[in-house]
Amino acid sequence: MMADISDLSRVALDSTRDSSRSGSSSRSLRVAESVKKKGETNPFRSALTSLSQVREGTIVKGNDELERNLVVVETIALGRGLPPEAVSLLLDLALSLRAGSVTCSRVLKFLIPASVVPQEAVVRGVSWLCVGKMPMNAQVLFLRWVLTVFDLIDCKDHLRAIYGFIFSFVTEENLCPFVCHLLYLLTMREHVQPYRVRKLLDIQAKMGRQPYLMQLLALYKFFRPELVSLSVPTRMRTGFKNHNSTWKAALTAVQRKNRAEVMADHSLTVEVKEKPTSRKRKLHHLEVPALSSAFDTNSKRKVFCLQELQSFTELIQNIHSIELPAQMGSLLGSSLGLHYLDCVQDESAFLRLNFWLGHSLQEEFLLCPAGGSLSSLAEASQFLSIILSSQQFLQESFLSTESFLYKFLSVWDGSLLRTHFLDLLGHVPVMPSHYIKILVFEPLMQLYFTSAVFFKCSVMECLNNMLVKWLTWHSVNALEDGLDISLNSSGTVTMTLSGFMDTIIELVRFVGRLAAEGLRLENCHVLLLSQTLTFYETVCDMFVKYGLPLVIMPPAGVFYPALLATDSFTVDRLGYIMCRYRKNLTLAKNQEQQSEQTFHISRNTYQQFNQHLVAMVSCLWNASSFLPGTGFEIDECLLTQTKVPEYGKRFDLIHHPAFFKYAIEFHQKFWPKRTGVDLASLKVGKYWNWYVEFLFSQGFDGLSDFIQVNTGHSSSSGSSSKGDGHHVNQR
Repeated sequence: MMADISDLSRVALDSTRDSSRSGSSSRSLRVAESVKKKGETNPFRSALTSLSQVREGTIVKGNDELERNLVVVETIALGRGLPPEAVSLLLDLALSLRAGSVTCSRVLKFLIPASVVPQEAVVRGVSWLCVGKMPMNAQVLFLRWVLTVFDLIDCKDHLRAIYGFIFSFVTEENLCPFVCHLLYLLTMREHVQPYRVRKLLDIQAKMGRQPYLMQLLALYKFFRPELVSLSVPTRMRTGFKNHNSTWKAALTAVQRKNRAEVMADHSLTVEVKEKPTSRKRKLHHLEVPALSSAFDTNSKRKVFCLQELQSFTELIQNIHSIELPAQMGSLLGSSLGLHYLDCVQDESAFLRLNFWLGHSLQEEFLLCPAGGSLSSLAEASQFLSIILSSQQFLQESFLSTESFLYKFLSVWDGSLLRTHFLDLLGHVPVMPSHYIKILVFEPLMQLYFTSAVFFKCSVMECLNNMLVKWLTWHSVNALEDGLDISLNSSGTVTMTLSGFMDTIIELVRFVGRLAAEGLRLENCHVLLLSQTLTFYETVCDMFVKYGLPLVIMPPAGVFYPALLATDSFTVDRLGYIMCRYRKNLTLAKNQEQQSEQTFHISRNTYQQFNQHLVAMVSCLWNASSFLPGTGFEIDECLLTQTKVPEYGKRFDLIHHPAFFKYAIEFHQKFWPKRTGVDLASLKVGKYWNWYVEFLFSQGFDGLSDFIQVNTGHSSSSGSSSKGDGHHVNQR
């Protein structure tokens, strides 16, 4: 009986399990049917499925179904972009001409990827080129599309594997500019072969020195200089035109929209999205791309990618087996990438990097639409900061940045990202004086005289940085014989020492004119005067500190406003500058007498220094300002009309506006019980020495050294130091 009960319970349990299994199975079928129905109701997937089934010879004209499917896909492509599998499917449909040449051009024009482009799709596209069925306009359109989305191709090792097939199209006159551009982006050292060089030279003999041919030959020459005997200009302008105008607006809009959606998904709060600006940008030019390999990570090539290296030690150990990234711009965002550029000095890497950088800067700042505004000043600021930090790391500016700056100065309003552009301008290399006058000084002068005082201060700081960089470069790179100086560590352009000195003279005199006129226009603004003195603190030490046999005195429009300034710090800095001028001139004179070397310091320079020296001593120490023989005379009738008593003493160390408060303070401390102030008593005997010591104890080291060296006055306070390093440390 118990056995029967257990059998019945087992049967009941089995039936229950069967019923649950059948219920679960029915639910799975319902879910599958729901998904299938949802897929059938998805017009985009349905359209893709229909387009994939189009066969060769399909009638296009009057085909409403085909037109409806193309409209659906085109709408999605221009709105959200196409996924990788859709890009592959549509590219194959277009290039196979299964729907005709008109449909081919139409599909290529709305082929906007949402994320990446499969490499295999591009390889199949090149194979369709080899078939020779496509009309020429479709072939050109396809190559333009490849160049536009080149940075979005997920990998490029298979493309490089068919380099020879792509190269074969350089003989087609209509395709040659685009093929050369694509080859330029794909070329590696092993691709440069003698027969390819000969082919390019033959084409050049027929077509002339076309820019795109010269660029490709220049790259070949960098890889294999023994194969290319053609002389290539060191500074050659970009030879490839921009071919992405067809997809520019749509691709930018899609990428911005997708980026905004990604940011919204990661956000924890709901915010109202701002309306995007009308700025049109191509491929996020102001974003430094991430490091990515140009080869498939599963490839058996024995190379190391920069993104795989974790330390400088690994970089050095594998320095000869490193493969450059797919996008050269990514080197700017990698410290190891910059180390690689600095160590290897790979000219092809610099050439590609300059091409990418020049294209980005030109498209963003030079070819922007009229009235357009930056979509993100923070983005542009970060991009320029990365360029600047990279140049500082390499201790050398990029050729593309220099070319961009020279063009941009003529259209710059002086306010857009002022700090970044002036910082970049301060790092341009030295060039012949007639070039820098035209490219830099003339446009900068127009901005200087039409801008506010703060812009003038920024220009002075920029030009001082430029001078310091040039002088430092000279002290490091000048040859021992002092006759020839290399302008670029990786180039062949040279400049004689006399040419270098001409450029320095042009820069210093240019700053002198700007400073004198700017101080007059701005009523000797204290900030502008401070930046001007900073510049002349560099100028006064060019011989002692940088080894350049050149001394240039400041003009009267700079010296006298500093001497008669109302703040003590300015007068103290002027005293320091005059001491350093004396040190440089004395050392130059002694070396000139002891050796046969000529320092090219004219008699006029000594006369100017002596004139400034007499004026400063007469004003501050001898209390004989504006009198005959003091260096800056003023007609006595004019001085009398001012009705200032004892006008000759108004700018000595007691009555000078910069030190008047110190004289009052000393008088109050020394004679606290006096009700009146008699500053004349400070000039009597020991009180004068005590006052001078008190004044120098306030930290006026430059003025203290000037007085001691030029008047013989000695201080027992120990505030002065005759060592050169004392002033440098204090500054």
